[in-house]
Amino acid sequence: MTQFLSPDFLLHTDTARKLYHEIAAQLPIVDYHCHLDPQEIYEDRTYDNITQLWLGADHYKWRLMRSNGVAEPYITGSAPDREKFQKFAEALPLAIGNPMYHWCHLELATYFGYHGVLNAKTAQEVWELTGEKLQSMSARQLIAASRVDMIGTTDDPVSDLAWHRKLAEDPTFSTAVYPTFRPDPALSPEKPGFAGYMTRLGEKAGIHISTVEDVRQALSRRMAHFAAHGCRASDHGLNYIMFRPVSDEAATAALQKALAGQTLTTEEQEGYQTALLLHCAREYARLGWAMQIHFSCMRNPNEKMFRALGPDTGFDAMAVTDSCAAAYRLFSALDAENCLPKTILYSLNPADNGWIDTLLGSFQSAELPGKLQHGSAWWFNDHKAGMTEHLVSLANLSILGNFIGMLTDSRSFLSYARHGYFRRILCDLLGQWVEGGEYPDDPDALRTLVEGICCGNAKRYFNL
Repeated sequence: MTQFLSPDFLLHTDTARKLYHEIAAQLPIVDYHCHLDPQEIYEDRTYDNITQLWLGADHYKWRLMRSNGVAEPYITGSAPDREKFQKFAEALPLAIGNPMYHWCHLELATYFGYHGVLNAKTAQEVWELTGEKLQSMSARQLIAASRVDMIGTTDDPVSDLAWHRKLAEDPTFSTAVYPTFRPDPALSPEKPGFAGYMTRLGEKAGIHISTVEDVRQALSRRMAHFAAHGCRASDHGLNYIMFRPVSDEAATAALQKALAGQTLTTEEQEGYQTALLLHCAREYARLGWAMQIHFSCMRNPNEKMFRALGPDTGFDAMAVTDSCAAAYRLFSALDAENCLPKTILYSLNPADNGWIDTLLGSFQSAELPGKLQHGSAWWFNDHKAGMTEHLVSLANLSILGNFIGMLTDSRSFLSYARHGYFRRILCDLLGQWVEGGEYPDDPDALRTLVEGICCGNAKRYFNL
């Protein structure tokens, strides 16, 4: 019987084991997209117990607990930390096939030296062990132990980026922490609080916002602020990709309607968003930034729980959207102006894999190998089957060797174990192809592939 979580976990061939242990496992991490708080990094946050570290802001775990019928006080409520951890430990053994089972045990083994199995009976043992170890652990120590070269946080345009500046000036911390420009609030006129946000954006940029051109100028000024702090990428979270070009007059009319608190039609909303998305993309191209677009996510479908807990609490779901034709038109319009930036597309729906991978080949350029990227299997897809499906589709329809690899997309300092998870899956796939006679057993070529996908391509892509 194969040992659970052995050193050769997920590595089923000699080639896979060699690629992982001799190459992939030795490489640093470029975590170009995450949701870590730069203040917590600068202040070197510590944790009193494993619940604070694991369950404090992890909607993956919250969702798993709810699926096991755990009451909300033990998830996001005021139940004692030890009781919350017990409820999670009781649920975890039932999650066979869920990547959470693997991630948790990889984290326990990697950072706490625990090689047992977490369940209801062992919860106290794990609680005590992790509690003892956490007394000498901190955010920066976890980053250093994971050999992270770069962290890309996710930041609002109105942020002053003070913590990024402090980190950049700190001679005791070697990991680069760069902001990522996330202008969603300015491109979401349908959301509550839009008018108030635009007032704050205008104040930060020194502009009174009343026209779409004012919004453009405000965003450009904030981009300059981000660029001065080392920003290398933007990020857009869209329900779907839209492309509805309108006149400035129409976009301004939609803006003023939204500022007055009135409801926009779908056409008005899409016209305003398109005007700003085109402007942002042009600016990203000028600045040399990558444009990340996340889409096909159904946000907050459970209205009762959204009212009770707010967004990002574990109730989002995969959506079926029609983004294909709009993405082609958007890219074509930008490419015609020579203003198509480096772009990374992430769909929450794996049914979009094929059209994304073929879209890449329609707009690549000599500017940079892999200028357009199909982003790492995202959120509900970052499990073994989802990662494999993503890699195989990218290999079949594009060039896998130019892929910029894994990211954590996480708020947890332990999530770097997911890079190891991804690297094992990658090496296992390459090993299958080599030992199945589908690719030569060429050590130099294989090393180039593994080093590139695990970190080298991302370093090149983000100018590190």
